[in-house]
Amino acid sequence: MENLNAYGKPVNLKNILKFAVPTIAMTVFMSFYTMVDGLFVSNLIGTNALSAINLTAPVIQLVTAISTMLATGGSAVIMRKMGQKKPEEAKEDFTFLILVNVVVGVVMCSLGYLVMKPIFAGMNLSADVEGYCVEYLSRYLLFTVPILLMNNFTLYMIASEKATLSLACSVAGGVLNMVLDYVFISVCGMGIGGAAFATGLGYSVTAVVGLVVFCQKKSLLHFKKPVFRFQVLINAATNGCSEMATALVTGIITMMFNWTMLHYVGENGVAAVTIIMYVLMFASSLYTGYSYGVAPMISFYYGEQNHGKLKKMMAVSLRVIAAISLLTAAASFLFTKPLVSIFARPDNPVYNLAVTGNRICTVALFFIGFNIFASGMFTALSNGVISAVLAFSRSFVFMFITMLVLPALLGVHGIWLATPVAEFMALVLSAGMFFRYRKQYQY
Repeated sequence: MENLNAYGKPVNLKNILKFAVPTIAMTVFMSFYTMVDGLFVSNLIGTNALSAINLTAPVIQLVTAISTMLATGGSAVIMRKMGQKKPEEAKEDFTFLILVNVVVGVVMCSLGYLVMKPIFAGMNLSADVEGYCVEYLSRYLLFTVPILLMNNFTLYMIASEKATLSLACSVAGGVLNMVLDYVFISVCGMGIGGAAFATGLGYSVTAVVGLVVFCQKKSLLHFKKPVFRFQVLINAATNGCSEMATALVTGIITMMFNWTMLHYVGENGVAAVTIIMYVLMFASSLYTGYSYGVAPMISFYYGEQNHGKLKKMMAVSLRVIAAISLLTAAASFLFTKPLVSIFARPDNPVYNLAVTGNRICTVALFFIGFNIFASGMFTALSNGVISAVLAFSRSFVFMFITMLVLPALLGVHGIWLATPVAEFMALVLSAGMFFRYRKQYQY
């Protein structure tokens, strides 16, 4: 008999946090060692190399978008089947979706090598920055399949009641990444390519451990002979399309930020944007980690039609998100200068740009958490269409509008204001959808 005891416990803050705290710690740590990448690159190589990492980000996000879709959407489909007492069918679907991810990884890696040089050549960058971009991305793409497996196994470990193991893998991978950053860049003199190798090897830890864990039959989810069910792939894609849309449009918006900054300030502006994105990413990881942690519970309770537990889950979750929002906004505002000084010295022109930008962008932290949770909630409820509408509107439509209008009116300050204004617009839409579907899902 499958061990589903964790899903049978009462829904209260203590039991929810048992699911959520490991995933929060995991996502925070992952964002932290992404920031450490930037720290090593900016201090050991220079801010031009830091700009290059941001300029390669859209390509990386395009590569991982499909995997994100299949991981989040597939987890919702599989855990719903678990709640419906169909464990064998869920395991067949799990194995099938992992194989799909491997194929996707090979294809996306190949496409990445084909498009990267033409993309960077067309951006009118300095020779140094363009060289950094090609060097970093060409090394990073070598790890495409392990990174896609890492994205999937992270969520499936959580769904299999192995959130602590998932956290341990993230910590181990992060420590490895940080150590290798120093060794490859400072000791071996491998430059920005060494940073890419360090990142790829760090991500690979979860991929390797996941392969071992899911080969064991005692795991709640484990590999078995896959069955090709086209409808499962369609359902996973539909449910997870919001997360894919987020990854895709985040890449597009990142390019818009970069191009706009290049127009108004130059490559120093791109470095400043990179620093602020690290700060926002670090804070947002708290919300993302919480949403990842509770998503399997939401899917399971929805599958067994336990509306009482769903209502309690939503009530507690909204209070948790509100508390995190207040804490992160206060911390970001109070510690702006120390945070920025980690990446750029006060005598560097990037410093003042980033300090001003971070103080303005901090306002967005009051809204981001609710928007992330709303999109993740509808994905967990197998309503991928609404989740996609929320994610696409937040990440693209509203950002596109604010990025076009505000810089034209306010210059550089308008670039920084674009994120808080777009997140507030998204909050209004998220609240509307939350109340509109409240009776249908009885949460």
